[in-house]
Amino acid sequence: MHEMSICEGIRGTIEAAIAGEQVSAVKAVRLEIGRFASVEKSALEFAFDIVMRGTPAEGARLEIVDLPGRAMCYDCGTPKDLEARLAPCPDCGGTRLMPISGDELRIRDLEVI
Repeated sequence: MHEMSICEGIRGTIEAAIAGEQVSAVKAVRLEIGRFASVEKSALEFAFDIVMRGTPAEGARLEIVDLPGRAMCYDCGTPKDLEARLAPCPDCGGTRLMPISGDELRIRDLEVI
């Protein structure tokens, strides 16, 4: 389950972000996750609760913002939203697509007190 190591990275980023700040607790963590990021959201939510125990983010809400997957279709020459990384172009059916977004996995912001 690589979601556990993702959460450990998030914990490290949170700790670095609040170091030296007057933060008593992290109330919410908002993540942006692209459609092609290969993250199982339920596993991430489970791991988040475990990894944040004993940290200022213990009990914090994890809010996930879904980002679309987009690819450039080289057959019809336009960018398209895709449901899956290997899906054909929804307009022309072409299969020569280059992903241009959807791999994101980043902290958008933190809500702290």
